[in-house]
Amino acid sequence: RGGMIIVGFYLLAAMLHLNTITWIINHMGQLVLTALIIIFQPELRKALEQLGSKNIITDLFISENSRQQEGYTEKTVNEITRAAFEMGKVKTGALIVIERDTPLPEIERTGIPVDGIVTSQLLINIFEHNTPLHDGAVIIRDGKVYAAGCFLPKPQKEELISKALGSRHRAAIGMSEVFDAVIVVVSEETGTISVAENGNLTRFYNKDTLRKPLTPYLVT
Repeated sequence: RGGMIIVGFYLLAAMLHLNTITWIINHMGQLVLTALIIIFQPELRKALEQLGSKNIITDLFISENSRQQEGYTEKTVNEITRAAFEMGKVKTGALIVIERDTPLPEIERTGIPVDGIVTSQLLINIFEHNTPLHDGAVIIRDGKVYAAGCFLPKPQKEELISKALGSRHRAAIGMSEVFDAVIVVVSEETGTISVAENGNLTRFYNKDTLRKPLTPYLVT
């Protein structure tokens, strides 16, 4: 709207031969560009981070058959759902990052390599109280836990997030702002199950509703 107003004002000034005003507007290009960079800094940062995390060369040579093999099976979703609710019952905090289109190698490097098939027992053991990996996040890709104890980015506007949310929920929101991953959070205080996606956090999932955000990338 602001841009349309400026264009309209410029056209009006040109029609009325207001040469001084048109000269000022003509020389505002650099200032406008700087203003746009400042205004859209969070969006530009997100786009650059996503572009930097994609392996474009590998994507060019990956075959269609390989693409079809990637994804999550029904069993993977069942194991994640079962683990989340088992941990919720005993109020064991958990942070489960499910990778989608954007690879997460830089997040994996902050943790410990695991490379194990996703099972509810494995996830529960990783997040067991007083274990070294309890406070970090796990990264899941194509039905495997690739890393655990990972650190996630802080949210871009942390001051706007409710103070009732703990560090796990904040980390999940920050992760979903930058990457297209889906993050499942189990609250250590209440046992509540939440999901962060696209910068938004939705709480109070049950066993049926939790499956919905986890199944778009299922393969047969």
